[in-house]
Amino acid sequence: MWQSSGKYQPRVDQLEKIAPWIVEMNCFARVETNGGAFEQVNLLYGENPNKAVRAFTRPFREAGIRTHMLDRGLNGIRMYGVPADVRKMMYKVKKAQGVDITRIFCGLNDVRNIIPSIGYALEASMVPQGTLCITHSPVHTVAYYTDIAGQLIEAGATEICLKDMAGVGRPAVLGKITRNIKEKYPGVLIQYHGHSGPGLSMASILEVCENGADIIDVAMEPISWGKVHPDVISVQAMLKEAGFQVPEINMAAYMKARSLTQEFIDDFLGYFMDATNRHTSSLLLGCGLPGGMMGSMMADLKGVHAGINLILKEQNKAPLHIDELLVMLFEEVSYVWPRLGYPPLVTPFSQYVKNVALMNVMQLIKGEERWTMIDRHTWDMILGRSGKLPGKLAPEIIELARKNGYEFTEADPQLNFPDELDRFRKEMDENGWEYGEDDEELFEFAMHDRQYRAYKSGEAKKRFEEDLQRAKDIAMSKHTLTEDEIKRIRRAKAYPVVAPNKGQVLWEVAVEGASTAPFIGRKYLHDEVFCYLSTPWGEYDKVTAAFTGRVVEICAEQGAIVGKGDVIAYIQRSDIFA
Repeated sequence: MWQSSGKYQPRVDQLEKIAPWIVEMNCFARVETNGGAFEQVNLLYGENPNKAVRAFTRPFREAGIRTHMLDRGLNGIRMYGVPADVRKMMYKVKKAQGVDITRIFCGLNDVRNIIPSIGYALEASMVPQGTLCITHSPVHTVAYYTDIAGQLIEAGATEICLKDMAGVGRPAVLGKITRNIKEKYPGVLIQYHGHSGPGLSMASILEVCENGADIIDVAMEPISWGKVHPDVISVQAMLKEAGFQVPEINMAAYMKARSLTQEFIDDFLGYFMDATNRHTSSLLLGCGLPGGMMGSMMADLKGVHAGINLILKEQNKAPLHIDELLVMLFEEVSYVWPRLGYPPLVTPFSQYVKNVALMNVMQLIKGEERWTMIDRHTWDMILGRSGKLPGKLAPEIIELARKNGYEFTEADPQLNFPDELDRFRKEMDENGWEYGEDDEELFEFAMHDRQYRAYKSGEAKKRFEEDLQRAKDIAMSKHTLTEDEIKRIRRAKAYPVVAPNKGQVLWEVAVEGASTAPFIGRKYLHDEVFCYLSTPWGEYDKVTAAFTGRVVEICAEQGAIVGKGDVIAYIQRSDIFA
C-alpha cells in the first residue's frame, strides 16, 4: 500500500516494528515484502534494501505466513529491461532472503516476457504467480485474458493473479475471467489485486469470489481506500456475510498496526504523500490510469502548471485551474491510449502514455501539433522492443516512426538486453565491494546500478536528508513565498546543467537528434540531448542531461552566450522512477 501512496516506504526499523502486529492480526495468508519500487526506495535514503527484505520477511516466515514480491518480467524490479542473467539471479537472492511467491507480470501481457521468470522461479523453488494486467478496452476481452492465463499455466505457473492496477476492470468481466480459469484449471489458485481509485473494487472483489477466487489483496487504514486497496475490515465483513470462509481479525492488533502506520506517516513518510491519493474519482474510468500513477502525475501537473499559465497569459487567454488541467490530461490519455495500441496502463507503460499525453497537452496549448515529443523508452514500446502491443497502432504513429527512420520489430525483447553480471562483478572487484550474503549485493548493483553507487558513496543518504529537511521547512512555512524564495527552493532540490565550453546556446539546430526548446516541467531522460552550444571555433557541442529529471528553471534563453561552467538550466532528478 505504501507504493501507491507516496515517494518513500518505511525504514527497516519501522518494518520490524509493525511486522509482529501484522502477524497478530491473524487474518493474512500472505504479506507483500517488496514491490517494484521497494528496493530503489531503500537505496534512496541510504538504507541497505537486502537487510530490509530479510528483516521484514523473518517474522512472517516464523509465523507460517508466506511472503510475496513483484516481478515486472523483462523489467525485473526496475523501470527498464533487465539482462537474463540478472533476472535469474534475482530469484536465487529473493529465495535466500525469505520471499516465497513472485507475482510475474508484463505491462503488455506479452507471455514472452513472463515465461522465462516462471522458469527462474521454479528453479529457485519459489511459487510463480502468472499475472494478467487488467484493463478495459475493445481488445482486452474475456477470451483474450483466458488465453493468456492458459499459456502461463501450461508454462508452469501454479497461481494466476488478476492485477487490476487501476481498478477499471468491470466486475462482470472479472468474474467471467475467474470462472473460465477455474473451470479449465480447478487446481490453480487465483488472487485478485484491485485498486479502489474509480470505486469498483468492492463489487469486483465480490464478483471474483463468487466465481472461485481464493485470495484477495487488501490494505489497512490509514492508507486503505483512495488510490490503494479496500480495507481488510470492509472486505472481511462483506465476504463473511456472503457466506465465504474468511478468517477473523484480531482488532486489537489491527488498531496497533493502524496506529503505527500513522506514526510512520507523521515521522517522515507523510511529507511525500500527495493528498489526492486519499480520493476516489470516477474520472479514472475514462483514462484508466492506475492508483500508483496519481501521485507522480499530480507532481507533473504542478510542475507544468505555472508554465502553461504563462503561455496562456502570453496568448491573452484565461489561466487554467489545476483541476481543469487534470481533466485535460485525462481526456488526452483517453485520446492517446488507443492510438498507441492499448498498452495496459501499468508500470512502466502507464508512465509512457501519461508522459506523451502531458507533452501533447503542452504542445496543443502552445498551438503546435501532437506527437512531437516522444521519448526513447516510449518509442521502444511503440516499435515492439518491449514486447507486442495488444492493439494496433494508429496510422499517424506508424507514419511518424517511418519519417524518423525507426524500424518495427517482433524479435524477443530479451535479446535487447545481453547478460551483464560479469561487468558488474568486475566493477565491484575494482571497488573492493563485497558481493554480499548469497550474492545479494552483486544483484542489487546489477539491478539498480546508479542508485547503488549513490548508496555506497553516501550521496543517497545526504540527498534524502536534504530532501526531507526541505519538505519539513515548506510544511512549517506560514508565509507566502516570494519568487526568489521559490527559485531558491527549486534550485536546492535540483541539479544544474552546465556549459562544457564557451558558446551560444541553441535549443534547435539542423542536425540529427536535435533538441527542442525546454519549458518548466519538461522531462529529459538520462543522456538525452538537452541543447547545443555553437562554439567560437565553429563546432556544435552536445549538452546532455546527466540523469532523468524535469526542468525547474531555465537560466539561458535561445541565442544566449555562456561561458564554460555557466548554468544553462536546473533539473530536478527523477531517474529512479522514470
